[in-house]
Amino acid sequence: MGPHYFVQGLFIVTGIIALLASLLNWDWFFKAQNAQLIVRNVGRSWARLFYGILGLALIGMAIYLYFETTKAI
Repeated sequence: MGPHYFVQGLFIVTGIIALLASLLNWDWFFKAQNAQLIVRNVGRSWARLFYGILGLALIGMAIYLYFETTKAI
């Protein structure tokens, strides 16, 4: 098991968390210090959209990396 599987898993997990936080409007997620920068600047609804797109992008990147690494093997 190579380090690329760890990176793929990390992308999947963070993407799912960001996507679920966006869809379910998790209060604890958007009140976290790291998310507050975006929430304060653009508002909560735009921050939810941003994290939803970010989650989809991370999941897409993990899927892309999976197929690229299996093609190389």
